[in-house]
Amino acid sequence: MKILVSDPLGPSGMAELRKDKNLVVDERPGLSPAELKAIIGEYDAVLVRSGTKLTSDILDAAKNLRIVGRAGVGVDNVDLDAATKRGVIVMNTPEGNTISTAEHSFSMLMALARNIPQAYLSVKNGEWKRQKFLGTELQSKVLGVVGFGRIGREVAKRASAFGMRVVTFDPFISAEAVKEYPVEFLSFKALLKAADFITFHTPLTPETKYLLNDETFPLCKDGVRVINCARGGIIEEKALYKFIKSGKVAGAALDVFEKEPPEKNPLLELPQVISTPHLGAATQEAQENVAVDVARQVVDALYERSIKNAVNLPNLDPETYRVLKPWIVLAEKLGLLYTQYFGGVVKKITIRYGGEASRYGTKALTISVLKGLLTPVCGETVNFVNAPAMAGERGIVINESVSTQQEDYLNYIELEVEAVFDGGAAQINRITGSLFADQLPRIVRLNEFKFDVQPSHSVLFIHNEDQPGVVGILGTILGKNKINIAEMSLGRVRKGKKMLAMTVINTDNEVSKEVLAEIKKFKPILDAKAVKL
Repeated sequence: MKILVSDPLGPSGMAELRKDKNLVVDERPGLSPAELKAIIGEYDAVLVRSGTKLTSDILDAAKNLRIVGRAGVGVDNVDLDAATKRGVIVMNTPEGNTISTAEHSFSMLMALARNIPQAYLSVKNGEWKRQKFLGTELQSKVLGVVGFGRIGREVAKRASAFGMRVVTFDPFISAEAVKEYPVEFLSFKALLKAADFITFHTPLTPETKYLLNDETFPLCKDGVRVINCARGGIIEEKALYKFIKSGKVAGAALDVFEKEPPEKNPLLELPQVISTPHLGAATQEAQENVAVDVARQVVDALYERSIKNAVNLPNLDPETYRVLKPWIVLAEKLGLLYTQYFGGVVKKITIRYGGEASRYGTKALTISVLKGLLTPVCGETVNFVNAPAMAGERGIVINESVSTQQEDYLNYIELEVEAVFDGGAAQINRITGSLFADQLPRIVRLNEFKFDVQPSHSVLFIHNEDQPGVVGILGTILGKNKINIAEMSLGRVRKGKKMLAMTVINTDNEVSKEVLAEIKKFKPILDAKAVKL
């Protein structure tokens, strides 16, 4: 078997690959797209970092390719749809840089608190102005940790060791699931009001984009300091600049930016901002960890010993995967829809399978549901291998049942999810999906509303009073904003004396928050949400 290493992997990773003398390992970093396309057909596996771009065109030429290994987390440089279509497993290594990123975040916090970079430059310039760089202690200060996954937890440990009080917000983790950590769970708004320092450890998703913005910065304490070593775009940079200039925000430590490198970014002109060039995982240990991890994973997968951290395929034989693929797609999209539409802290999920959905077992489908459920919150760190474990870390109870009873649809998957919203009583919501004769996934029910919706990329859900003119209003607003309607479906129910409707619109382009706000202004509209499926 032949392995191509097309980005620098480092001595440790290469040594791991070359332990097996039966493998032919070619190290060829820096190939042009044309050169890569010309030779990739010879290889069973390709190992990359972020430099190599595995496009659909290149994957078309990869006739023997079975495995793509990414040393790192992000897989933006791999066309996942094209790889999946060809049955190529794409793996990443989400755990290797946890400690490095946590340590960098806490280092940035300390540097921000004591003005270390600014003081260093002052001394280098021949100055000795001690009063100019008066800092603040960490002891007894409140650290708000937004996102309590692996990295957030490591940061919390370090903050507690420094005598900080740690509060956290994570919409998908219950306090019971992390009892061993010395933290207090708060709502996002409560965290903003309580924290002296705020650090972010979430992926960039539609839900986390611009968490700090013109509306949320005013909720923060005067003199708050913010740290972002996660993803650019979680903090709105224009708003951050404005609130630093006004004095509301005392300082910011940024390892990531909306655009990298940050050309002509006004934030970099402010003395209250310290920055590094995306160094969260830039330690010798982290780079070695991900290199060794990906080498081991790829070799194990080639020998069919195990598949770890596959981001695009569950572990199934090719024929079973071919048959189950439409159901796998449906299951993942049901999970994606639940989290984006309802949210909340999930306590329990019951997955019911009917008809053909359970013919080949339910394990792969349940994993697909969990992957979809967690992706909007966990981003690229969740995959078809670790999704059950990540659900367990969050204290989610998972139940499955197979039904032989005749339902509205012969073949279906139904999610019944119990979740807590804003610390209140638990609520139960249901979503049902089915496959029709064309084998295309359909969303057919959301709570009491029934409809027929293909879960395409961008879908708009409008809850409204059923009265004349609503569809016209929606069409006018979308048309004015150059958003084309691809399909529309409608479900209606009677609630007391009122008829209510769920209008579901597939759109060719995404619906922005501004357009949603415009839709919600009209009286018949009770709610409107846009989801990506």
